[in-house]
Amino acid sequence: MAVNHVPSNHSANLSDFGYHQELDRTLSVKDLVIYGLIFMVPIAPMGIYGSVIAASRGMIALTYAIGMVAMFFTALSYGQLSQAFPVAGSVYTYAKLGLNQLVGFLSGWMIILDYIFVPALLYIIAANSLKSLLPAVPTWIWLLVFIAINTLINVRGIEFTAIANRIFLVGELIVLAFFVGLGIYGLLHGVGNGFTLKPFYDARQFNLNFVMTATSVAVLSFLGFDGISTLAEETTGGNRAVGRGIMWSLMLVGVLFIGQTYLAALIVPNWHTFSNLNTAFYVVAGKVGGPFLTNLTTIATILSWGFANALAAQAAISRILFGMSRDHNLPAVLAKIHPKYKTPYVSTLLVAGISLIVGLSFMNNSSVLSEIVNCGALTAFLVIHVAVINHFLIKGHSHDYWHHLLVPVIGFIIILFVMLNLNLLAKLIGAIWLVIGLSYYGGLRLTQHHTEMKL
Repeated sequence: MAVNHVPSNHSANLSDFGYHQELDRTLSVKDLVIYGLIFMVPIAPMGIYGSVIAASRGMIALTYAIGMVAMFFTALSYGQLSQAFPVAGSVYTYAKLGLNQLVGFLSGWMIILDYIFVPALLYIIAANSLKSLLPAVPTWIWLLVFIAINTLINVRGIEFTAIANRIFLVGELIVLAFFVGLGIYGLLHGVGNGFTLKPFYDARQFNLNFVMTATSVAVLSFLGFDGISTLAEETTGGNRAVGRGIMWSLMLVGVLFIGQTYLAALIVPNWHTFSNLNTAFYVVAGKVGGPFLTNLTTIATILSWGFANALAAQAAISRILFGMSRDHNLPAVLAKIHPKYKTPYVSTLLVAGISLIVGLSFMNNSSVLSEIVNCGALTAFLVIHVAVINHFLIKGHSHDYWHHLLVPVIGFIIILFVMLNLNLLAKLIGAIWLVIGLSYYGGLRLTQHHTEMKL
């Protein structure tokens, strides 16, 4: 039985919480940073560039800068809790140990809403994009290919997954380097209107409401750094490793997001000229690199969604399912560890199956699915900030008011603002999912109580 509180001045170990080491510890801080970068996708703005620049009235670099600052506070709170609770399960574990078992379950339940459908959404986007390049191949074929390859990699072991992550990351950074190099060269040779600060601030277009609405969209590009915390039982380097991995990956990807969107906004200063916002970035790439760069950025985006990002998402949700089932909050079979590869293979296979069913069901309606995945993570982030205050300040009587009061309060306010800017459908689905979770938890506890009474 896991303990509920470990003194904040105690260097916590896995055994302090009633667990023993089952997963294979092979990941360094460097591996965690790579995992975080892959999860957030260094070239993610390429896929949503058009919608963000339109919403921000051209000040897209500003929105990503604000988004990075917004996520900075949540990342700090994750770092504090990962050091106190070095246990797999991410927000589920942190809320359970930092607050109570009910909130922990509901937090895990809400993050499932995000993570369980994210791989399917990524597979759909990648498969549909490949359909446009290779129309003769049925879309469902690509869906099966993506799921099969990623599942095989994840079951083979976290170290094998880390190797795949490195390969994908190098590929994405090479593509990004091509764009940056050709973009700078083009700007120096007459493309666009030269180097200005308008992507950060345009006095004629600036409106705080527009910028913050766009920031609410841009912030979602940063979701994924929290996935690093699901690997807490597979890391080396002590309790601070997860926190370091989270902060480094967030800062690095933030710089990459800001840099590429800044250049793109300079290359095509008038975003009104885009006939299709969904392909806006590829039009920008073509301005400085012709068909070569257009095709390269398109293919890179497809691969980063279909393989790299989905690979990391599948690994994360399988660890959350593992952590919750180990605590008897989900079927025990989901906690099974592969005898050879030391991975939660049953959870991984379940996620693959769900991805296939959801992918086939929403193949032609990805916009609805995208609404579902946004609400869960943001709800969990709110709980994370409350857990920091409760565990360190209230229970632990901490005097570190910066990390344990101001940071979580500021982070909570920012995330709440972002949630309020989600559309009604996303919030409605989130509320329904929460009610289902409460009902399930109530039934689960009632069943366990009757079982204990019989014993």
